[in-house]
Amino acid sequence: MTSITMLGPGSSVPQWAESLELEEFSSTWGTLGALEVMWLMENRAFARWHVIPKIGEAELLRIAVTPGHRRRGTARQLLKECIQYLTEHGCHALRLEVRVSNHPAQNLYLSTGWHQAGVRKAYYSNGEDAVQYVMPGDNRADFSTPPLQEI
Repeated sequence: MTSITMLGPGSSVPQWAESLELEEFSSTWGTLGALEVMWLMENRAFARWHVIPKIGEAELLRIAVTPGHRRRGTARQLLKECIQYLTEHGCHALRLEVRVSNHPAQNLYLSTGWHQAGVRKAYYSNGEDAVQYVMPGDNRADFSTPPLQEI
């Protein structure tokens, strides 16, 4: 099993993760914000979350796996660790959005227990829709309030 580490709010993102983020998302967000945490599998994958512990909510902002580690269970292992930590620390409203064209990610989310909760029309800057997902048992993440916006 590969070691997974967590970075807390205000932490700098390692160069390899910024490079992967730029490659996958065409932008980087840099230093973690006041309510952000990032889980890392060194030189393999990262998952960046916005967490509001006071109200028990967390949103997966970005997840990426290096090309050489895809289709090997890396993202699944990383998601499992993140979700376990978040729920153990009181975050029971977990949600995310993903591009409608990103079928590999949607398959991963469905196979790891996420449920489709809706669609945000023209959510991305290019006009593409976003599919919304929540974890089962998440009675509060109904997306009736605006989600965190991509910067």
